[in-house]
Order: sequence, then C-alpha cells, then structure tokens
Amino acid sequence: MAAKKKAAKAGTGAVAIGRAARNNEYVQRLVEDAALRNDLRTAFASARRAYDRIDGKGPAKAFEDKKVQKEVREAVTSIKSATASLRGTGKRKRRPRRLLLVGLVGAGLALALSEGLRKKALDALFGAEEEFEYTSTTTPYPPAATPAAR
Repeated sequence: MAAKKKAAKAGTGAVAIGRAARNNEYVQRLVEDAALRNDLRTAFASARRAYDRIDGKGPAKAFEDKKVQKEVREAVTSIKSATASLRGTGKRKRRPRRLLLVGLVGAGLALALSEGLRKKALDALFGAEEEFEYTSTTTPYPPAATPAAR
C-alpha cells in the first residue's frame, strides 16, 4: 500500500514538472529555435575541446596555447549568441542601426572637415553656384569738398 502511494506521489510530481517545463518560455525557445540549440551545442563542444587540451597543463601554460584561446573564444561567442537568442535581442537587429549611425557620423565629420566635399555636396543639393557680377546703374556722388584748413 505504501509503495502505491509513493508511486502515485512521484507520478504527480513528474506531471507538475512536465507542465512547468511546457509553460516555461525558455524551454519553449530551446525546443523551437534550431539556431539556439546549435549555439549551445557549439559552445559545449568548444569548451570541452579546450578543457581536454588544458588537462594536465598548468594554468599559465594553458592560456599560452593558441588553440585553447581559439576554443575558449569560440565557446564565449556561441554563449553570447545563445544568450541573445534567449533574451530575444539579437545582434542582427542592432547591426543596421549601428552601421547607419557610424555612417552618418562619418559623413558629418567629412563634411565638416573638408571644404571641397562640402562645396560638392551643396552644389549637388542646390545646384552650382552662379557667377554674379554686380554693376551699378547709378552714378556715384561727387566727393564732398573739404573746407580748406585755416
């Protein structure tokens, strides 16, 4: 009788865990997002290769090894990508805005610092500047007579 109660109790706990996992948004993303699973798999494999390569070496010698550095860098990159996927913010969304901002700042600096480029831009926007020579149609006043010094 006691065994049946334990089994029933254990089954109820498993059902509750299953429901909680089904309702968890992170578990849902992991199930649905193949890129997230691939990032996690890559991170684990890279970290495992780095660990296997470090095994037996001292910490100082381990990080002098270029292959270990490469594997750790790859693992960190994959973890960052997986984290961004889980949070719902990816670098892919921000890249065009950042590129546009850098382009606008660069163009503004180029226009501010280069007079020739500034003239070309103004000519392109408003047309070439016309040569204008002013000629007066009136005659100038005669010079005023200055009184003689006494």
